[in-house]
Amino acid sequence: MKKSLLLFPVLFFLILTAKAQTQGAVQKLSIGAEIALPTSLGTKDLLLAGGSLQYEYPVGKSVSVTGSGGYISLFSTDKNVPGNVGFIPVKAGIKYYFGNSFYAATELGATIGTDEGVGTGLAFSAGLGTSLAVSPKSNVDLGVRFETWPQHGSFSNLSFVGLRAAYAFGL
Repeated sequence: MKKSLLLFPVLFFLILTAKAQTQGAVQKLSIGAEIALPTSLGTKDLLLAGGSLQYEYPVGKSVSVTGSGGYISLFSTDKNVPGNVGFIPVKAGIKYYFGNSFYAATELGATIGTDEGVGTGLAFSAGLGTSLAVSPKSNVDLGVRFETWPQHGSFSNLSFVGLRAAYAFGL
């Protein structure tokens, strides 16, 4: 826990001093890991984790159209509750860069259940993030978002706060 608390000031310093060389106006493909905590009622023992790919196509100096897909698993942190449920989120959206390396993003799409009895549902997300340059054509992308799946079979109104850490390649 103490190590985690020490990480926040270091990360904050890196975010404030970084210059994103691949922000906006550059096509990018990123691959990332995701973890999320549900905020819906009755989900206190649940966690989501997975991975994703995201493509950005610039349509202006500070605006990009995004397309993303991946896999995310919903499972219980209670050791007495076995199993998990898998989803494939497929979304499209817009990312707007402001400041040196910060962005706001929103996406709309669908989540496809991979388990029997879990159908397809709507997905909406909005969030903020930063792009930290590691070379002239690549960066580390860190983002936080609120996402909601209003109706998804037996999971009606599943909402969560998610974190994404990704490595982006300029194309």
